[in-house]
Parts: sequence; C-alpha cells; structure tokens
Amino acid sequence: MTIKRQLLQLGGACATALALLFGQAAQAETEMIDQIVAIVDDDIILASELRERLATVSQNLKARGVEPPPEDELIRETLDRLVLDSIQMQMGERYGVRISDAELDSAMQRIAAQNRLTLDQFRQTLEQEGRSYVAMREQVRQEMILQRVQMGNVNQRVSIAEQEVENFLETEEGRKLVEPEYRVMHALLPVPSTASSDFEESAREHTEELLARIRDGERFDEVMASSEGEFSYTGGDLGWRKRDDLPSLYQDVVTDLEVGDTTDVFRSPSGFHLVHLSSLRGGKQTQEQTLVRHILVTPSEILTDEQAREKIAGLKRRVEEEGADFAELAREHSEDIGSASEGGSLGWTSKGQMVPAFENMMASTEIGEVSSPVRSQFGWHIIQVEDRRVKDTSQEARIARATEYLHQRKYDEELEAWLQMIRDEAFVDIK
Repeated sequence: MTIKRQLLQLGGACATALALLFGQAAQAETEMIDQIVAIVDDDIILASELRERLATVSQNLKARGVEPPPEDELIRETLDRLVLDSIQMQMGERYGVRISDAELDSAMQRIAAQNRLTLDQFRQTLEQEGRSYVAMREQVRQEMILQRVQMGNVNQRVSIAEQEVENFLETEEGRKLVEPEYRVMHALLPVPSTASSDFEESAREHTEELLARIRDGERFDEVMASSEGEFSYTGGDLGWRKRDDLPSLYQDVVTDLEVGDTTDVFRSPSGFHLVHLSSLRGGKQTQEQTLVRHILVTPSEILTDEQAREKIAGLKRRVEEEGADFAELAREHSEDIGSASEGGSLGWTSKGQMVPAFENMMASTEIGEVSSPVRSQFGWHIIQVEDRRVKDTSQEARIARATEYLHQRKYDEELEAWLQMIRDEAFVDIK
C-alpha cells in the first residue's frame, strides 16, 4: 500500500488517535506529513506533487519563450491536469495497463536520439541540469499509460467514412494537404551589380566546377561548404516545403527535378544559384508488386523440421517434373489456412509486407518459376511467382494522408469531450 493510500485511509480521526497513542514524537511526525490538496475517487493529490508539476510546467514555458499566465490561473490549470491524470491512471490500473521495462527502455532511447544523444549522454545531461533520470523515466511510463488509456477509449468513438475522405480531398484544405512536399537545399554565390565581367565569368566557372563534383557523387552541402574566400556561398537546407511555399525563383525548377538531382547553374539579379532536391514526399508514388502463390508445411510434434523440408521439396518436384498444378497442391497440402482455399494465392504483395526470408526468396525467383524451399518462422515454403508490376499508388497515398489527418482532427475533438466526461463523472474534492 502506498503512502498516498495510507493517508487517504487514515483520515483525520485516525491520525489523531495515532498521535495520542504514540505521544509527541508521533505528533511531530504527523506535522511533517504532506498536505492533501485533492481527493480524486480512490486516489489523492499531494501538495508536493502539485509543486513538482508547477515547476515542470514553468520550466517548459520558459524554454519555449512563453509568458506564463497569472500564478493563480497556472495553479488552477495544473491542478486540473493532475486531477485528469489521476482519473486516467486509476482507469489504467483497473484495465490492467502495464508498460514493460523493455518498452520503457525503448522510449527513453528514442527521447535521447531525438536530442541527438546516447542514453548515457542523456542521463548525464539530465543530472547536470539537476534533474532526476529515474523521475523522468517514471514520468514517461505514466505518459505511456495515459496514452494507451486515451487511445483505448477514444479511438472507438472515431470513424471516418470513405465519402467523408473524398469530400475533404475536393476542398481547398484537402488539396493543399496532399500536395507534394519538397526537401530543398540551395546555394547562392552573390555577384554584386558592380562586378566586372571577368569576376562574373570566374564566378560562373567556379560554380560549374562545384556542380560537376556534386554530379560525380559528392554531397551537395559538403561541396558548397568547401568553397571559401572570394567564392563563398550562402544558403542551406530549406526544410520540407510545398511548392507555393518555396521562393518563387525555385518553384518551377524544383518540380522538374528527380530526388538527388541538382539544377544547372542559373543566374538571377542576386548572383549564381544551385538548387538540389534531397527528398520528396507526396506527388506521384509507385510500388513494385509481385503476384505470388505459396505452399506452407509446418513442422509439428509428428513432423520434424527435416521431414517438413523434404515434404515441401517433394511438392516442388511434382510441379516441375510431373506438371502438377501448383494451386491444386496448395489447396490439398498448404497449412496456411488463409490462402490454401485460394490455391495458395497471396495476391499482389508490396515490398515489406512479407517476412524477410520469404521476401528475399520471392525477389530472387523468376516469373513463372517455383522457388527452392525456404524456411521462415512459420515453417517451410515454396513460392510461385506469377507476375510483377510497378503500380502507381499516388491516389492510395493521398487517401491515406487525408484519412490520417481527419482521424487526428476527430480524435482531438473526441479526446476533449471524453476528458470532460470522465472529469464530470469522477468524485473530486479540492481541499
């Protein structure tokens, strides 16, 4: 039983009885017990918890350069958040939500990586700032529990209809959302309007030399940074931008580039430019797909792994030497219940859908051929590749992006409504 629960169960009368029983020492110890600032169903919130959360909130606001609200408002909002957290943590306990140490370790490593630190470096940085790694780890555990409780309760309240997605994609907001985004790097060699023709010619030649190095495989940013002195370039990474958000000078040239390409040198009143497209998301997207069948034989208590391999090899021989129909053999012998009735057909599969061992063998098998036996975690397979294609998945990608956006928007709305509902239904006594 936690100290918080003990405090809640003791109450004022019981604490008084203990003080009378144990005398002044007990009375002195009672005076040092943390104050209760709120009772929330079966839990309590202590003054020390409120102070710690206020310190964290104030620190975060300061780091973001945000002016904090008046103190009484900040205290009220922070206490309200603690109340909501308590309600949800109690729900998580009732639901049996648990975060394993392995999951928590992975989360801490991701946080460290986001700060471009190893986990040890992250721990040391926190200690240097006077913050506890153990306390932060526990805070992350709580946040993960809260997230799971919220998702479990709110996701079931959110549904997105196909027509809703189609209607959204026809709006200006929808079209803007799914427009291609370009990751652009650029470099400008300034040329003053008063520059001589000799200087201008030398500047162009120098920029052409750098462009040749880039097209020979050197990194754009490293090549441009290597030029100093008289020919020193400005620019850098513009980050992810939609076409209309790029400088007008670059809008037309960027749409003609493939990822990894760099423009020819071009002139503006400011000087000589190079533009490099490092990444692209959205726009036209394609996927290599394979039409495939398979037969699976799974080792068991009565069929050893070697016997399973021999059986699948025998089925391969029947196809290749006897002309047996692969689909009929799959219906009769495959232990993949989901595909056996379909003659072993897995339909059109894209890269990343299958487990690595299966996918690697599928990729190395020619159209119309049957693969050698291959072992995966499911058992022994033979694979028949029927066809390959490159499919334009641009529309599917746009639909997925719009659906994700609409889902998140509805989720945020439903989350606020759900939080208000559980707050209204809970017993909360602010002291």
